[in-house]
Amino acid sequence: MKIRLIDADGEMLGVYGTKQAIEKAYEIGMDLVEISPNAEPPVCKILDYGKFRFEQQKKQSEAKKRQVTVNVKEIKLRPAIGDHDYQTKLKAARKFIEQGDKLKVSLRFRGREMAHIQLGMEVVQRMKADMLDIAKVDQEAKTEGRQILMVMSPDTTK
Repeated sequence: MKIRLIDADGEMLGVYGTKQAIEKAYEIGMDLVEISPNAEPPVCKILDYGKFRFEQQKKQSEAKKRQVTVNVKEIKLRPAIGDHDYQTKLKAARKFIEQGDKLKVSLRFRGREMAHIQLGMEVVQRMKADMLDIAKVDQEAKTEGRQILMVMSPDTTK
């Protein structure tokens, strides 16, 4: 089988047979590594495989460091929430958004409160209005069974 061979410095050596390429790498004291198996003919490079694996791991760990994990924090409300309790929940919600977390606002109905869904919707809309200066709405408020859910995230444009 023929392969395209590249030396340790990145110089193109040409098209060789597999055995010839392995012998050439052995003479130099390095390994033959397949770089691009789908190419026609496949591309192989002469290099130190241990060093190659180390550099790959280093790149992966760097990528992992730069990766940002997004946490979803939840604020639970009630339709008949008092003003002071609402302010406390709002303060916690602002803290979550400022830390860069997503925020899930859930308002749960109990018993006969289901007859007054509009009251719950007003509380959620009030939360939305109070948070719009630092957050944007990812998922609008919608009723799901006995609760209203809304998802917000930090607004990076502001």
